Amino acid sequence: MLLCLTANHRNASLDILERLSVGAPSATRALVHDEIFVSGAVVLATCNRFEAYLDIDEPLTGGEAVAVESVVDALAGASGIPVDHLRSSVAVHQGADAAAHLFAVTSGLESMVVGEDEISGQVRRALDAARADGLTSGELERLFQRATHTSRGVRNRTQLRGAHRSLVRLALELASSRVADWAAARVVVVGTGRYAARTVDALRARGAGDIHVFSPSGRAEAFAVKHSLVPITDFRAAAAEADVVITCTADAVVHAEAFTPGHRVLVIDLGLPRNVDPDVGGVAGVELLDLETIRLHAPLAEFSAHADARAIVGDAATEFHADRLAGPAITALRSDVLALVEDEIARARARGAGDETEAALRHLAGVLLHRPSVRIRELAVEGRIDEARAALELLHGLTVDVDPASGAAAVDDDPWSATA
Repeated sequence: MLLCLTANHRNASLDILERLSVGAPSATRALVHDEIFVSGAVVLATCNRFEAYLDIDEPLTGGEAVAVESVVDALAGASGIPVDHLRSSVAVHQGADAAAHLFAVTSGLESMVVGEDEISGQVRRALDAARADGLTSGELERLFQRATHTSRGVRNRTQLRGAHRSLVRLALELASSRVADWAAARVVVVGTGRYAARTVDALRARGAGDIHVFSPSGRAEAFAVKHSLVPITDFRAAAAEADVVITCTADAVVHAEAFTPGHRVLVIDLGLPRNVDPDVGGVAGVELLDLETIRLHAPLAEFSAHADARAIVGDAATEFHADRLAGPAITALRSDVLALVEDEIARARARGAGDETEAALRHLAGVLLHRPSVRIRELAVEGRIDEARAALELLHGLTVDVDPASGAAAVDDDPWSATA
């Protein structure tokens, strides 16, 4: 069973998201390694959401409730959040709903800025990180790969294509009411990662040219050379001359003493966990624009997704769930047909047939399996998978056992490996 626990900009405070992003990933790793019922986990943590996607072995009716409580308890303990508080800040999606939610997230439809073009890459990196830690499962691999495919479909087939929306651009739009002329502004960027590079691109699109970079980890010079920036080693001195400071790093927290009282400067904090101590906003002359403020001003009408995007996501979720239902039936049919083919190959070889005969028989099996496999998938999409199972039992004497918890049959084979 697929399970998704999500805390995001709609249902959780920035403090909750910050705590989860720090402590909860280790808890999900422990769940996979220590809990019998969790066979895989992928954690997606961004500046406006924390999500844990879990592959749950649910052997008992009602076991999903037990699984949810166990996961919430583990996340609460690791992040230092009271269980009741976390439970009220987390939405739970199961099965097909979990798939639909991930597809919408990856397509940018659940973002603070609808249609943002950063989230799909963040989803891919979340899967890569889970793979590196040995935490994925076959079901989660299929889920996240389909999510990426769906995201491409939304961008290629709807008005979201080429919109280049992002949280960075929204922050700069809000900042433009305070910055009269970006071309004349001195900007300090704190950070040298992928998000910092996007920030530099967005600044240049606004006309900014006097951009300096500071890295708490000492990577400023290499980043500056790559992006034609000015590296700095003394942040306090640079901040004292800056018009805008933008933080987007995982390596540091900027405190109030780093700023000169009376010097007017706009500080934009794009980090999660926070890169800027909230006390910075109390320094005379400093205006702090953090994620909490940005999300309160996120535009709605101009960034609303086209109805076609939602339709694509809905269709993809339906097909994903249908594939899961159809898989065991296709596997049963494939196994039955290929067993007959193997017997025929053995008899043919006993009569002196060579490799060409074997190849021809295997090709014929693939051709014969293709049409019924496609039809089984179609029936699953139409909600008629029971008819496919009944036909297999009537025509082939095959019984496909169904897992009552998920509606899918318990078969371990990969149903797609040899379909034509």
